Amino acid sequence: MTTSLSTIKTKSTSYGSIVVDDNGQLMSHVIGAGVDQGAAPLREETLGQILRQMVEKYPSRDCIVDVYADVSFTYERFYNRVLRLSSELIRRGYRRGDRIGIWSTNRWEWLVVQWTCHHLGLVLVNINPAYRQSELNYVVEKAGIKLVFAARRFKDSEYRTMLNEARKQRGSQLKEVIYFGGSEWYDAMHGDIDDLSEYVAEVKNTDAINIQFTSGTTGFPKGATLTHRNILNNGFFVGENLGYTEEDRVCAPVPFFHCFGMVMATIGIFSHGGCLIVPAPSFKPRETLMAVQAAKATSLYGVPTMFIKELDEAHDHEEYGSPYGLDTLRTGIMSGTSCPSKTMREVMDKFNMKDISICYGMTETSPVSFQTRSDAPLEKRVATVGQIMPHIECKLVDEETGETVPVGTQGEIYVRGYSVMQGYWEHPEKTAEAISEDGWMRSGDLGTFDEDGYLMVTGRLKDMLIRGGENIYPREIEEFLFTHPNVVDAQVIGVPDDKYGEEIMAWIILDDETEDLTVDEIAEFAQGKLSRHKIPKYVHIVDSYPMTVSGKVRKVELREMAPRVLGWV
Repeated sequence: MTTSLSTIKTKSTSYGSIVVDDNGQLMSHVIGAGVDQGAAPLREETLGQILRQMVEKYPSRDCIVDVYADVSFTYERFYNRVLRLSSELIRRGYRRGDRIGIWSTNRWEWLVVQWTCHHLGLVLVNINPAYRQSELNYVVEKAGIKLVFAARRFKDSEYRTMLNEARKQRGSQLKEVIYFGGSEWYDAMHGDIDDLSEYVAEVKNTDAINIQFTSGTTGFPKGATLTHRNILNNGFFVGENLGYTEEDRVCAPVPFFHCFGMVMATIGIFSHGGCLIVPAPSFKPRETLMAVQAAKATSLYGVPTMFIKELDEAHDHEEYGSPYGLDTLRTGIMSGTSCPSKTMREVMDKFNMKDISICYGMTETSPVSFQTRSDAPLEKRVATVGQIMPHIECKLVDEETGETVPVGTQGEIYVRGYSVMQGYWEHPEKTAEAISEDGWMRSGDLGTFDEDGYLMVTGRLKDMLIRGGENIYPREIEEFLFTHPNVVDAQVIGVPDDKYGEEIMAWIILDDETEDLTVDEIAEFAQGKLSRHKIPKYVHIVDSYPMTVSGKVRKVELREMAPRVLGWV
């Protein structure tokens, strides 16, 4: 059935509509459900208002359980901490719009700082725990950070020394650093609560509230600037699609400095009155599964590599006759990078997470644009990233012409709607490159739609390799390699080649029972299943990959390592 949406002809789908051209051709342009199609309306509160609503509604329910620190908070007790820190910051002279940095791994204190900033309209600047001195100096100066809340160290990084150095840089506005566990933090957590109504009343839901610096694999990172409206609605609708209520308890081993932890986990569950479980400062499979069991998690988040390691841990543990108790799990999210269908099926089966969801998006879109739903066919849930989120639209465009492509044709993914960032902080030229005049955010990702509006992400423009004049996208080859019974994980890159320009190299992690997998064995396995020109010429077996702190494989580092691994240098 074709309906009319403004002047555009559309066909209804189960979660929105898909555009039809004048010839009846389905186009790669989907529009998420609005209120008239059964979606909840967009939330127009500030994040501080949402927290107050939850405190009034569920004062004695668990809000946070930090398993590692052995600390828990009800909503009422947590809000008390937020009000004490808010009062302290107002007394120190900080006001709406000031940038406040946070530099730490996951801990309950991180969440107090986050919601304090939301409450007062301060702009929280997330600093990657793995940053080195030059990166720290850059974000402190670029964002105009005045105060940093910090841990004392991370791995071999001595934060105190590095922050002292950052304060000395020309252009730095950094005045103060408050260290978690120090006397200033203790005093703030036990100080007086003042009347904050004058300051809270100034906060608007369209205000910038968070700066998330993107990975910056080339050059310095860019600061995606997000509003209350951006991240409240995104977290809320992710939670809605997962069926969250106040009974749900989300175990989040993903880092809080990233949108996955801060928005999809924290705001996703807080906006429904549920509980956030912090298993450890950084990801460890054993601690994560123990936290699921101890805190009775109903939902578990992670990137594919995290779930792969958890599956291995659960398998090894089971052999000793004492499996983890994961029977409280029902749902969760796998996201952050391409999600192998093999891993999805194993998690559904072995972790009893029948309702687990794949989410797809980018920091600049708050972050989720597509999500799988539990009522979708199984094959769609494991082989696609789902359908468009409510109140958002997406189109796939031809890389050369910029025209929307028909359904079934690959194109670059563009997204428009409430979730698109305000822009890159003090980077107007980069913002103009990323967001078109009519509001479309260019993702740099490639994908295809089917006729029901399910999106399959096929690769990234920058990951594409050209072999003998043919465009090859690593995602397709990686998905094929995952079907090999002995392959645990696979990453594919292009390496230089005199004859073809580029050749295919696969970096493979094998199961514990398999010592090696040769190029010839892969070619034999691929016969009749994968085009000859897509079969890897080089295979390198590894135990792990270089990773970002947020759990993404650093392919740029794999490319840098390849010449040495192949004996070319």
